[in-house]
Amino acid sequence: MTSPANIGTSPRSLTNSLAWAADGAAHLRGLMTRMGDDAFAAPSALPGWSRAHVLTHLARSADGMVNLLTWARTGVRTPAYASLEQRSADIEAGAARKPAEIRDDVVTSSDRLAQVVRKMPREAWSARVTNVQGREIPASEIPWMRAREMWIHAVDLDVGASFADLPAPMLAELLTEVASMMGEKTDCPGLRLVAPERSWNTRDVPDPVTVTGPAPELVAWLLGRSTGRPLCCIDGGKLPALPRWL
Repeated sequence: MTSPANIGTSPRSLTNSLAWAADGAAHLRGLMTRMGDDAFAAPSALPGWSRAHVLTHLARSADGMVNLLTWARTGVRTPAYASLEQRSADIEAGAARKPAEIRDDVVTSSDRLAQVVRKMPREAWSARVTNVQGREIPASEIPWMRAREMWIHAVDLDVGASFADLPAPMLAELLTEVASMMGEKTDCPGLRLVAPERSWNTRDVPDPVTVTGPAPELVAWLLGRSTGRPLCCIDGGKLPALPRWL
């Protein structure tokens, strides 16, 4: 994605999100380029999905975000996907393609998204659209969604990437967001997450379960990408079970 004039100065500003998305795209392209053709059919870190599934999902997700940005720019309702069933069918069909086709699809879909970003008028970023979960969001959230997907799914490819690869400010923002989302779930215990740099709370409770460890390991655990083995509870107990974050 290419950044427009700076909009916002918060850590998760539009400008920062666009930069993180662009860096994530470059990071993923590097991983994909180094993958041999036989690696595409191998299992990813996501149950039931091969690496080809993950990459095809990212391509179709880019197209879905093109639809949402078009909606924001034109005012014409354009959902990300015709239906969730169609999205799943497209991913299954796309995962069966040859590796060269998948590589090209990932790159060209990402480029299409970047082109749409460049066409976005400043005022269109505040337009409201509906995301896949049915939640109304401003269009300015879409670059953050793309950045999040690129970096998380780079780890899901299971070809050597980790959450330590994320830009440090983005990692902190991701932890902030996921901790907040977990705090809204009634089946998630109150947590205090402590890294050497800072701490996060899922919600304000009298006696939260305090979990300590490096920030990349904390976010991997919260996202369900790790069992949390490098982490520890300060009371010496086991890490609590967590619900799905999304």
